[in-house]
Amino acid sequence: MELRQLEYLVTVVEEASFTKAAAKLHVAQPGVSAQVKQLERELGQELLDRSGRTVRPTEAGAAVLPYARAALAAVADARFAVDELTGLLRGRVAVGMVTSCAPLGLPDLLADFHKDHPGVEINLVEDNSDRLIAALRAGRLDTAVVGLAGPAPQGIATETVADEPVVAVVSHDDPLAGRTGLAFDALRDQPLISLPRGTGLRTCLDEACAAAGFAPRIAFEASDPNVLAQLAARGLGVAILPGSLAAYHRATLHTITFTGPELRGRLALAWRGEGPAGPAARALIERARRALAPVRP
Repeated sequence: MELRQLEYLVTVVEEASFTKAAAKLHVAQPGVSAQVKQLERELGQELLDRSGRTVRPTEAGAAVLPYARAALAAVADARFAVDELTGLLRGRVAVGMVTSCAPLGLPDLLADFHKDHPGVEINLVEDNSDRLIAALRAGRLDTAVVGLAGPAPQGIATETVADEPVVAVVSHDDPLAGRTGLAFDALRDQPLISLPRGTGLRTCLDEACAAAGFAPRIAFEASDPNVLAQLAARGLGVAILPGSLAAYHRATLHTITFTGPELRGRLALAWRGEGPAGPAARALIERARRALAPVRP
């Protein structure tokens, strides 16, 4: 049994594909298949179900996976111990982010980390919070900035980096523009402009509507909060935005706070509860926890 075989097995499971795993590992796909088959022969069991459109672990494969990951983590830790003595750090870190986290300074954080640790390969992807959390659980990401409407999901550790009110915004000539406060129930028949499902802000909206006894009437959806602001400014409905973004667009938008219940949205740095897989990821997470100072207006 070789570490390479364990690495290939784990990567195929994470990518649910031999082809994608080979691309991620920068090796030929037949080589990945051959090494996994050799591992299966040695263990006397099929570890992967190749019958469907995606590759999944068999019962035996699922039993082997935790030990494979532990072995790879142990090797990474041994390398990290040596790297600490020599001032080096190597490896790969996969980072995720939601669209609305740009003001937190994540690009600067990643650039500074790369400057200090040029031997670490950094990958960044953007997605909604639900899919980022799923990727964290599956091991495809090491850490991510996600939006949360409530407690942290099971198995995910988080540290809040922004906590602010969620508000409604309308154009200055909208009939609601004369209001500074609004009971949430008043949105019952209003055309709403919101982020898509799977985002923290949308979850916050959907839960508040459900608590008030109605389903939101979503007229427009966009993944960029600035687009929501622009749609509202053109008189197309009531946009639901973080308070800081509403303040940024105050020249074209009128902000209305909710008088009950108050809505708050959070951005959080998230990672797997049992810890990241490698030393490079741990180093980046520790730096991110120091650098992404909480914002709670």
